[in-house]
Amino acid sequence: MVSPHPVDTRLPVFRQFAFGLQHVLIMYTGCITVPLVFGAAVGLDQDTIAMLISADLLIAGLITIVQSLGVGKLAGVRLPIVCGATFAGLTPMILIAKEYGLQAVYGSMLVGGIIGLALAWPFATIIRFFPPLVTGAVLTVVGISLIGVAGGLIVGSDPSSPTYGSPAGILLAVLVIAVAIGFLCLGRGIWAQLGVLIALVVGTVAAAPLGMIDLSGVAGSSWVGLPSPFHFGAPEFPITAVVAMSIVMAVVFAESTASMLAVSEITGKRVSKGDIARGLAGDGASAVLGGIFNAFVDTVFTQNVGAVATTRVYSRYVTATSGAILVVLGALPKVSSVVAGLPKPVVGGVGMILFATVALVGINTLRSVDLSDRINSTIAAVAVGVGLLPELSEGLFARFPSSAQILLGSGITLAAITAFSLNLLFNHTRLGKVARASSRPGAAAPDTSAELPSPVGVVREPATV
Repeated sequence: MVSPHPVDTRLPVFRQFAFGLQHVLIMYTGCITVPLVFGAAVGLDQDTIAMLISADLLIAGLITIVQSLGVGKLAGVRLPIVCGATFAGLTPMILIAKEYGLQAVYGSMLVGGIIGLALAWPFATIIRFFPPLVTGAVLTVVGISLIGVAGGLIVGSDPSSPTYGSPAGILLAVLVIAVAIGFLCLGRGIWAQLGVLIALVVGTVAAAPLGMIDLSGVAGSSWVGLPSPFHFGAPEFPITAVVAMSIVMAVVFAESTASMLAVSEITGKRVSKGDIARGLAGDGASAVLGGIFNAFVDTVFTQNVGAVATTRVYSRYVTATSGAILVVLGALPKVSSVVAGLPKPVVGGVGMILFATVALVGINTLRSVDLSDRINSTIAAVAVGVGLLPELSEGLFARFPSSAQILLGSGITLAAITAFSLNLLFNHTRLGKVARASSRPGAAAPDTSAELPSPVGVVREPATV
């Protein structure tokens, strides 16, 4: 009798629950940071932010179960992965909310998810057009551009407010960062993995005597309940917002594909293009459900990929248990209300670490690219530079039509378009071959009648960390 692959084995109930809970603890802070930052950035009240947190955890749990166990031949890669809200959609969502309102945020997310479902199978066959050169540049911009959002949570968003730039808030954020550094750098095993979550708890406790914790919404919230669909009203579909969220889906697809391939390599379980396509369909489903229940687009969490490699527990039933735990947490509004009352400087300090980590993931991804090649280095430099322009030059596109600012004002969108287009132009056409051949000293004119080979290290499938 052939024994099942470790990915397909079940553990004893207690061990399965314990490892599943560990995955939840590892990803929890990153998952809830997205609704906390989004809610603060668009000026939502505490009760509404609590609702977003519940929806976020609920959908993340459902998609984690789908990805772990699969839904027939429709969705789910059937690997030990945990999914949660992606940072890639955060800036576009904030811009859409400020320009068109929350109905447009979730309407465009819903349509983006439907487009993602339709393109999951085709995308799995063209993933070579999203190599580390593209994904690395985009992830770098994602992380760096969101650091400013974290800074806004620490100092405040209204310069005329008497609490703007409060030394107490800044010192609280410094404490959070210091505690996180201590655990992340000096801790071992699970203590290092939970360093950011511990810093969040320590910062909250330190904020209590300063009167910076607002738990006024906890008493009025229910113990058990589910988010209501279309909480903000009937969805709206501005074309610019739909385009922006569709680009976000392409970025998420590339990011998730890299993570799924990494888990496949770690566990020794081979995956086909069909498996990848079903995994991407899970991402698309997260956007559809997120658009309905006011949540966020989910992707595979890389920190949990690292946990799979570290623990060598490869069972997908463990991560399915993680998904079930997340669903339960999402159905407990009182817990979400407590989280929504966390002090903004604490959330900002945690966010700064997480966002900077995303940027480093992007930089590490770019390290796998041959940057000694002048075309590759130019593509990466231009994509990162263009992506950071709207973040560092406030009002850069202020004279453009308001609808265009949704696309142009998002550095993530600009970086994705720039990196993809330049990579396609120079690494998948004859132009790149001609440019490389002509740059060699004494090189003869290239034979442009030959088919262009793929540049080494450029169009291989995405790497991850």
